[in-house]
Amino acid sequence: MPSPADKLRALLAQDKLHVMPCCFDALSARLIEQAGFGLTFMSGFAASASRIGQPDLGLMSYGEVLDQTRNIADAVRIPLLADGDTGYGNAMNVRRTVAGFAKAGAAAVMIEDQVAPKRCGHTPGKAVVAREEAFDRIRAANDAKAAGADILILARTDARHEHGLGEAIGRAAKFSELGADILFVEAPRTVQEMETICRELPGPKMANIVEGGETPDLPHKELEDLGFAIAAYPLTLMASAMKAMVHTLERLKSGQDRTADLMDFGELRERIGFNDYYEVSSRYETSRRD
Repeated sequence: MPSPADKLRALLAQDKLHVMPCCFDALSARLIEQAGFGLTFMSGFAASASRIGQPDLGLMSYGEVLDQTRNIADAVRIPLLADGDTGYGNAMNVRRTVAGFAKAGAAAVMIEDQVAPKRCGHTPGKAVVAREEAFDRIRAANDAKAAGADILILARTDARHEHGLGEAIGRAAKFSELGADILFVEAPRTVQEMETICRELPGPKMANIVEGGETPDLPHKELEDLGFAIAAYPLTLMASAMKAMVHTLERLKSGQDRTADLMDFGELRERIGFNDYYEVSSRYETSRRD
């Protein structure tokens, strides 16, 4: 069986755009897989909100993120890209982070150049470290790969915000030289900037589409024509789920009928995996008595 990293390499070898809804837990990842998408990303923003009920401002620890990654990777067969933030410390921490995510089953890990504690890429107050520190992070990540971690490196720069697009592209180009497999220039503000990123940088590029964020929400065909290999949608599922939950809670509180808002109980059980469990457990006499 191919490894998660090999599955992702095979996808990236295709000359097409891969639309990537982002998950926040094992259930949302399963729904993405059931819908027929070929890969997913554990959004740091969404995972922080889901796991600890707090904003994505560097509050989740490495151990918490790693545990969330492991649970998601165990639940799906499609490649999972995971958010490694700034690597949780210096270059040696980055090496440990990359190796840990590989062991947890992630196909790729994102390492970025923000100052710790990091911030969501489409919120105020973010800053990046100096070039050499940023380069050391990607150098260390690639060294972890060379030491045996079977994982791809998704290198992210947030330099566009403070230093302009030229600096961001310069950093990303160096990341590629240092061994990054996928490049991610966060928060370009125009279609022209997105086009420049794809034209000037080598290898697979990722676009990050936050509804209401700074990057234009282009149709899939246009993103593909620009040259992006991956289009990530980090908050689409969480925003949809939260809106539905708030609506249903309002109806429940006021005593209104809510059945039209709910998934059928049979489909709910099927999607979670009850039927698969019963089918497998039927082979064992003791399980039938549970």
